[in-house]
Amino acid sequence: QVQLVESGGGLVQAGGSLRLSCTASGRIFSVNAMGWYRQAPGKQRELVAAITSSGTTNYADSVKGRFTISRDNAKNTVYLQMNSLKPEDTAVYYCNGNVRSAWFTKEYDFWGQGTQVTVSS
Repeated sequence: QVQLVESGGGLVQAGGSLRLSCTASGRIFSVNAMGWYRQAPGKQRELVAAITSSGTTNYADSVKGRFTISRDNAKNTVYLQMNSLKPEDTAVYYCNGNVRSAWFTKEYDFWGQGTQVTVSS
């Protein structure tokens, strides 16, 4: 019904930058909050950044000042600009979207398949 597809991961040296993108498609009436989470090996998935449909943002303390989340509501797309990357940013990054499929349904959370980000020291 609803698919979230991420792109933009890869391998980068410490201090470098990457930009992740995630587009929601399928049966969509509206998209509320969208966000990025990450999961490193042996660790729990954690929130990196989130943004509401009106543009209010929230960041994990560990990425404040380095990462910027933004979105294009017309394209149902959310972006994560990651600068000054550190080895501890290495993880699989997952896109999340809170989506309503029709005006008469409630919102549900959908997840992307994940994209690997590896930062070498």
